[in-house]
Amino acid sequence: MGVGYFTWASGLLYALSTAMLVSRLRGDEYQPGGRRTPLAFALMAVVLHLAYHWATNRAVGGFDLTFFAALSLVGLGMAAVTVAVAWVRPVETVGAVVFPLAAFLLVTDHALGHARASTIAVSWQINLHVLMALLAYAVLSIAALVAVMLAVQETALRQRRLTGLLRVFPPLTLVEGLLFQLIAAGFVGLTLTLVTGALFVEDLFAQDLAHKTVLSFAAWLVFGLLLFGRWRWGWRGRRAARMTLSGMGLLLLAFIGSKFVLEILLQRG
Repeated sequence: MGVGYFTWASGLLYALSTAMLVSRLRGDEYQPGGRRTPLAFALMAVVLHLAYHWATNRAVGGFDLTFFAALSLVGLGMAAVTVAVAWVRPVETVGAVVFPLAAFLLVTDHALGHARASTIAVSWQINLHVLMALLAYAVLSIAALVAVMLAVQETALRQRRLTGLLRVFPPLTLVEGLLFQLIAAGFVGLTLTLVTGALFVEDLFAQDLAHKTVLSFAAWLVFGLLLFGRWRWGWRGRRAARMTLSGMGLLLLAFIGSKFVLEILLQRG
């Protein structure tokens, strides 16, 4: 099977799962039952998405981490984490955003990506560092989406306007608890990313890496401060949402911004 089969089959399954979730969201109130069917389709999409990258890497003889491939891998991580979390917690609403995003990034990589094998052997330590970074980025991206959901619910509660889509959101306490669990997991992943980078990357402050290192460390400080504030002072609500989005914004600049400038604008590997 070629990578095209994996691309379109995965995209269709993501679309089917999204359509089922959107159909559930059009109800009048939150429905905790019958939520695993769309998640099952999303799980199959994730497996095929993973198969696409496995086949692509085999074809080029290396670990493809060019701009579009990296974005697709982040989408894969986001979809996988969403399925895993929503399977045990009733927060499948997030999938209505994550699954079409993952499908879009996958199709974009297949259509526009320029996979190429590296001529330099990459050690397992560097691969570990990269995988840690992608997973942390995926988890914190979902945390950002949950933060938006939390902010919308908080605003609606303050204004007493719980109508429309807000009625199908999970309970506010569940959303807030999930947010901090995701931030804690992402913070651990980001910590391991910085540690493995310090151990295995020759010069984290080289010309092409300095801004990425500084922005990633700044994001680490923001998420660390938020977790400490939650533990020490009980930070929550809109403060938590704002800090989560601020930290994610720094990671966006560190990861996507730097790769876009180097690979797309400057045409440098």
